[in-house]
Amino acid sequence: MLDDLIVASEKGEDEGARPSIPFDYLSVADELHSGRIKVAGESVAAEYREQGADLAAEFAALLDRAKLTLAGEEHWPEEKLPPIDPEAIAGELGLDRPAKNPDFGRIRRNFAFANHPDRVAPHLRQRAMIRMQVANMLIDEAKRRALAGARR
Repeated sequence: MLDDLIVASEKGEDEGARPSIPFDYLSVADELHSGRIKVAGESVAAEYREQGADLAAEFAALLDRAKLTLAGEEHWPEEKLPPIDPEAIAGELGLDRPAKNPDFGRIRRNFAFANHPDRVAPHLRQRAMIRMQVANMLIDEAKRRALAGARR
């Protein structure tokens, strides 16, 4: 399509070049909404559940790396540092309270808005990165549990 536009501009055509590959947006939208195309199926859900099997080992490795990384972290004595332990972060996320139908995307966005490494002071960026990793792992695990609970 880009080649067609370049050739048309070199020829000096003012009305715009027609692409050589036709694309009908409405037929594509109709096909997607028809139900004949499956975007995610049981195989995707099964793979998602399998990936969560090693979560405890991932958490342990993440927290060990975090403790090593943060051992030399500078901070001011009057400054209260945000916690990196999973229980505290789960409390901040609201994952410790049962919810009827939690919106995990909203929970993730709200946490990222307040805690993303790009939004904190430079000396807290390493800690914020670890907090985001732990929060993402907790949210993913909660999604897996919700998906497994919904299938029962």
